[in-house]
Amino acid sequence: MHAGGTAVDPTVINQMFKRRRNPLEELTPREREVLSVMAEGHSNTAIAKRLFVSEAAVVKHVGNIMMKLDLPPNDDQNRRVAAVLAYLRDQQG
Repeated sequence: MHAGGTAVDPTVINQMFKRRRNPLEELTPREREVLSVMAEGHSNTAIAKRLFVSEAAVVKHVGNIMMKLDLPPNDDQNRRVAAVLAYLRDQQG
């Protein structure tokens, strides 16, 4: 008799569910805030001034956003634009 286990490796199942998750959900509240201001078209300097943080902190947050949204450096795509588009799509529901 079988105990009702699964025939698929639990690691594979976890990876499948992980891929379906919205990567924006992985962002911290501050990273979401940075992305929101970025979506308004602001530079890192302007984001830093607006959020009262250092420009270095903004650079770090932007790097984390790119990593979490799986947007590696790429000659074919502007990563900031891709991140903003993902954010705007998410805001539309």
